[in-house]
Amino acid sequence: MEPMNWGILGASHFACRHMGPAIHAARGARLAALASSSPGKAAPFRAFAPDLRLHDSYDALLADPGIEAVYIPLPNTLHVEWSLKALAAGKHVLCEKPLALHADQIDPLIAARDASGKFATEAFMIVHHPQWQQVRDWLGAGEIGRLAHVDTVFSYNNPDPGNIRNQAAMGGGSIPDIGVYTYSSVRFAARAEPGVLHSTIRREQGVDTFAQVTGEMIGPAGGFSYSAITSTRLAPRQEVTVQGTTGMIRVHVPFNAGVFGEARLTLHRAGQPDIETRYPGVNQYILQVENFVRHIRDGAPYPWALEDARAGQAMIDRVWASER
Repeated sequence: MEPMNWGILGASHFACRHMGPAIHAARGARLAALASSSPGKAAPFRAFAPDLRLHDSYDALLADPGIEAVYIPLPNTLHVEWSLKALAAGKHVLCEKPLALHADQIDPLIAARDASGKFATEAFMIVHHPQWQQVRDWLGAGEIGRLAHVDTVFSYNNPDPGNIRNQAAMGGGSIPDIGVYTYSSVRFAARAEPGVLHSTIRREQGVDTFAQVTGEMIGPAGGFSYSAITSTRLAPRQEVTVQGTTGMIRVHVPFNAGVFGEARLTLHRAGQPDIETRYPGVNQYILQVENFVRHIRDGAPYPWALEDARAGQAMIDRVWASER
């Protein structure tokens, strides 16, 4: 079977460092084209994809009949616009998170996906990592008893005013950038949605740099308390602790597995030896692309639909609305 030819809209640092190599390394996929008005930006992409075609505009890439799927790493404010254009051009779409800045902005994407017959989804890579599938399985099997509380933390220090993550007009801030992880990782693993939430938010130049969310999540077995911290002004930290009535799960590198450190889980249970599971060499970006291709080619299940992204954005909207 011929590999799925991919194009990337924009030569972002993240696309060059992570997603471009992942697309080219994934089984059944090939990075075939890049859209950028700066020819020099193609050089580092060609280091791993030497036959890469360069288009001088996003529209030109979307018009390329040899491209079947596109990856969109553009600024947050452009995600919906270019995802819709890509679907209209007959391309499958993998768009960076957050897919939108408000939940109702995703509704036209769902309609366009259904009308086009093409696949579109948010690049929420952590659901493809086996560590999060394991956490989900442990919770479903009752390995820690009744789920009672979850703590999540994700922080890094980026004070650069020129960075788009610090620009309000570009959809910057800790909540849009990394809140999707601290919120939707729990939604995915516990099959839960938020109940009452309360948030404390600190801002600089109109961009949130710290957000603490507390409240309740409601899953199949009932409610559990929840706490999340995101910040773009604290030392790098990420961890998730899931506590039940008879045990606890620690997710040591929950979000940037393989970059922040090696993915590792520890299952603590009363009266039993701890179980530690490590995932050396697992690349969640490659797994995401391979699952995307298998879903389109073979109809294999895919763990993150536009509807999941919409529900995650709805929780983010709730966080903004619950500020105290």
